[in-house]
Amino acid sequence: MLKLENVSKTYKGGKKAVKNIDLEIAKGEFICFIGPSGCGKTTTMKMINRLIEPSSGNIFIEGENIMKKDPVQLRREIGYVIQQIGLFPHMTIAQNISLVPKLLKWPEEKRKERARELLKLVDMGPEYLERYPHELSGGQQQRIGVLRALAAEPPLILMDEPFGALDPITRDSLQEEFKKLQKTLNKTIVFVTHDMDEAIKLADRIVILKDGEIVQVGTPDDILRNPANEFVEEFIGKERLLQSNPNMERVEQMMNTSPVTVTVEKTLTDAIYIMREKRVDSLLVVDEHHVLKGYIDIETIDANRRKAAFVGDILNTEFYTVQEGALLRDTVRKILIRGIKYVPVVDAEGHLKGIVTRASLVDVVYDSIWGDDTPAAVTEMK
Repeated sequence: MLKLENVSKTYKGGKKAVKNIDLEIAKGEFICFIGPSGCGKTTTMKMINRLIEPSSGNIFIEGENIMKKDPVQLRREIGYVIQQIGLFPHMTIAQNISLVPKLLKWPEEKRKERARELLKLVDMGPEYLERYPHELSGGQQQRIGVLRALAAEPPLILMDEPFGALDPITRDSLQEEFKKLQKTLNKTIVFVTHDMDEAIKLADRIVILKDGEIVQVGTPDDILRNPANEFVEEFIGKERLLQSNPNMERVEQMMNTSPVTVTVEKTLTDAIYIMREKRVDSLLVVDEHHVLKGYIDIETIDANRRKAAFVGDILNTEFYTVQEGALLRDTVRKILIRGIKYVPVVDAEGHLKGIVTRASLVDVVYDSIWGDDTPAAVTEMK
């Protein structure tokens, strides 16, 4: 899909920002460029759409040398998302999304339909089409920036720290949303970040750069387990979970496979009885097929006990889940960043398979700190 062949960038005065980069990226692959400030990651990405011209070397997209293409036409064929979003304040959301299709002379009705389709992908309804950027939250504006990059159906999307200015919870949510979107649409992504956690969470492969050169390329697991040198070790952080616990990878390895559940038709009295018997303060709510529908907790019951009789009357439907096979590190991030007590584990159809709780993280953290060596203070307490 994308090939960089001995690509370099030299500025006036002889300073080399990028030195002889060789890299091949497959169709549908999610690649993260990461490294310290000034390492050449943004310069390398901008050479792909010729916002910065390479000093030497060749770049091929689907076998075609980009230096032989008109740069304006090239950029219209590549999606581009930046941290500052860059929505036009005087344009509606529909107009912002449809900007490149309009330049490509798509018919107006086709542009509108494309905007409606894209909004559905990020759970935003058609009512947003005629709104303006200032009427949206920061997270919603960033979603529109991503949709604009997707509008003309480009095979390749470049993203330059697109979530860097967002608060941690919004950022976490958008990362998950975009990763799912990328898998669904099978787009090739080149993503620049300075956040190792973000790279580990999103990337199929990570490209670590230093002083304009590639230091290591590999999957997140490869890099965490086998850092190429001391620089990579220091950059990724020696305390990271998988480096300390290489055998603990997937949520199935630490989830409780018998979470306490209740069905929607049960009364609140039934729910309280189950909570008391099982010594829990919340229940996961499932249907007759064991599909997860939401949850209830003791606070919600207490607040609604005079006006509700059944579990279905007070069901909380906003909750976070992970799918079977998810990497444990993503689940840990979700629990810690969001400050939640637990994360349900579901299969692709939404059936409840288990639950990972904050309490179950204690053993992992303990092992990552002490391993098989019990500290003296704990031994004395015993």
